[in-house]
Amino acid sequence: METNYRETLQADFDAFDISEELGFILEEPLTHLPDYYRVWLDLANNLTHLIESRKLRDVVHKMPILSPHLLSNHRELRLAHLALGFISMGYVWQEGQHEPAQILPKALAWPYWLISRRLGLPPILTYADSVLANWKLKDPTGDMEIGNMDLIFSFPGGESCRGFFMVSLLVEMAASSGIMGALEVMHAMKISDLIGIQKGLIRVTQSLKKMKETFQLMHNHVEPNAFHGTLRIFVSGWRDNPMLPRGLLYEGVSNEPILLSGGSAAQSSAIQCFDALLCIQHEGETGAFLTRMRDYMPPAHRQLIETLSVCPSLRDFITTCSSSDLCQAYNSCVSALVDLRSYHLNTVAKYVTVPGNHARSMGCPLRGVGTALNTTGTGGSNLMVFLKSVRNTTQKALILERPTTSRET
Repeated sequence: METNYRETLQADFDAFDISEELGFILEEPLTHLPDYYRVWLDLANNLTHLIESRKLRDVVHKMPILSPHLLSNHRELRLAHLALGFISMGYVWQEGQHEPAQILPKALAWPYWLISRRLGLPPILTYADSVLANWKLKDPTGDMEIGNMDLIFSFPGGESCRGFFMVSLLVEMAASSGIMGALEVMHAMKISDLIGIQKGLIRVTQSLKKMKETFQLMHNHVEPNAFHGTLRIFVSGWRDNPMLPRGLLYEGVSNEPILLSGGSAAQSSAIQCFDALLCIQHEGETGAFLTRMRDYMPPAHRQLIETLSVCPSLRDFITTCSSSDLCQAYNSCVSALVDLRSYHLNTVAKYVTVPGNHARSMGCPLRGVGTALNTTGTGGSNLMVFLKSVRNTTQKALILERPTTSRET
């Protein structure tokens, strides 16, 4: 029986491109490509200096147009997508909010477009790039902990940039056991295995608590003014963005500007998996935005969310099965997700709202995000309204009344 279950889980790992230890994180990302693509990696590796010296756009204009046909496997494609994503963000935002580039040159736009089509990702830097595929170990024999990890590519912002992406990665690592728990619940539901469902839910709850605990590292590694004033613009997109209201023209790809959202935590497949598992349904603009963010996830990861979404309702099952233990396990899980979202809300206030209000009161800075994104997320959502909405909808999923048969007489 155990062997069959391991085979089932392995089939899930393969189908959804996940691993037991790392969840949705790309395992062992490459740091090198075939020599033909050296110019891409040279630019991406030197990006911070080129942006700060205002030379990146000039260098990009001299770039040859390279074909992506020599990229032969998934990891090579992910590294190329990551490199071109970083270069594109640097190119667009090199001059800050007042002079964003309106056109992405063909030497970037055309290969980026083709690589994106092969991966099923959009041609913009996504969370799946900057967080899930942008890490390496300083000592390959050491552990995956923040002191032994580094980014493959970085933006201006120094240690705060490194800290922002690294802590986000560690939060995703903490989510990996929860993803396993979600799979356990999904398979236990098929055979009405109450103990299996309960064990899976407990695993998800523990994972969510670990995610919140890990997220607290943000305060040790990211300085609010560095994040808001320097880094944030480089993860901003060109949809629902007042700095690029018409979008970005991809030269050689389209005759019209293209609208794409920047990377954000809304693109985390893990969080959307937990919503789908717990039957938390976000509606209206919030629901539409979260559904659209799935287009920014690797297709296999998106498929897991959609698979969980079409499973029979876990919440309905629990409300009808008269098990107080199961009801309690479900509610603990929902409460842990509420806590994580509340903590995220407070952290966003510290890193976006407060520095943004300070920047506005001091007058708009010459570079960086300034005040243009003070109320808007990098993905293009109305930030605080969106975060409060998802938190409140999560809270409403709690099962308020215990089944009567479980009460003591």
